[in-house]
Amino acid sequence: MLKLQVHLLATIAKARGVLQDRFDQLDPEGGYSTETVVVTAALAAVAIAVLAIIVAKIMAKGRSITLN
Repeated sequence: MLKLQVHLLATIAKARGVLQDRFDQLDPEGGYSTETVVVTAALAAVAIAVLAIIVAKIMAKGRSITLN
């Protein structure tokens, strides 16, 4: 069982190394493009706005409930 685990870990490490080398060749400078950062920021802003709207509606509905 231990031999299998060691062999599996060695295989995973080798595969990770190969994938890392290929990834490094795609973009030698690394990092994200400006477009990716802008799109991610826009999506985050939309998500925050949607969340704020949902919270506001839930709070309004909660305040309208009477416990008489």
